Amino acid sequence: MTLDIVSLADRPDLAPLLDEDFDGAWPPFMLWDPMGAVYYSVAHDLYPEFVFAAVDSAEPGRAVARAYAVPLRWTEAELPDGGWDRVIQRAAINRLTGATPNIVSALEICIRPDRRGGGLSALMLTAMREAVAKLGYDTLVAPVRPSGKHTNPDLPMTEYAAQVREDGLPVDPWLRVHVRAGGRIERVAPRSMTITGTLADWRRWTGLPFDTNGPVHVPGALVPVHCDVAHDHAVYVEPNVWVRHRL
Repeated sequence: MTLDIVSLADRPDLAPLLDEDFDGAWPPFMLWDPMGAVYYSVAHDLYPEFVFAAVDSAEPGRAVARAYAVPLRWTEAELPDGGWDRVIQRAAINRLTGATPNIVSALEICIRPDRRGGGLSALMLTAMREAVAKLGYDTLVAPVRPSGKHTNPDLPMTEYAAQVREDGLPVDPWLRVHVRAGGRIERVAPRSMTITGTLADWRRWTGLPFDTNGPVHVPGALVPVHCDVAHDHAVYVEPNVWVRHRL
C-alpha cells in the first residue's frame, strides 16, 4: 500500500471523494447534530488546509480515509463542556468577527468501513498533527469520541475514560491512539454533541419504537437517548473526551 495523505488546499480535486464510499461510517442519528452543518457545509471552501484525504495508490479515484479540523481562538483556562458543538460555534463566530485563531481542534477522523483495523487512524492523526504544526500552531485539541464506549452506554464517561491497561495506556482503542501519538487526556466534555428529534425522527434514524418514557439504548450511541412520549421528542447528549496535543 502506498498511502498519500493530503489537504484539500493542495488537492482540491479530491473533495468529491470525501462524500463517497463512507456510507455506514457513523450511526445515522449522528448526522443530525445541527452544529455539523455549520461546519461541513463550508469546510471545503473555508478551511481546505484543515481537510484531509487519504488515497491508496492501489485504489485510484477513491478515498480510504478523511479527516477534518478547524482553527479557532480559545483563551479560556479549560476546554469547553460543549466539546464538538462548542468549537464549531466558536470557530464560526471567530471567522465572522475576524478573531485570530490560536489553536486547532480536530473534528473527525474517519476510516472507510471496509478499511478499518489496519492502523489508518493513527496515520491520519499523525498527518493532521504534522500539517497543523506546519501551519504555525503549537496546539491541536480533539473532542475524542471513544470508539469502545458504545459497548457500555450506562457507564459514566469519566469512569470509562479513566480505565487503563497494565501498560498505563487507555483501555479505549481510539483514546489509546491519541495518547501514543503524544496527546494528553484533559477532561470529559459532558455535552459535546446534542441531537434532538421527534419520536418519528428517532424511529426513522434507528428503527427502534421509541414508545416508552425514559432511557433508550441505541446501537452506536455512547450513552442512552432520553425519550419523552408525552412531549413527542427524544434527546441524545453525547459526552466526549478532551485530548490536547502539544506540537
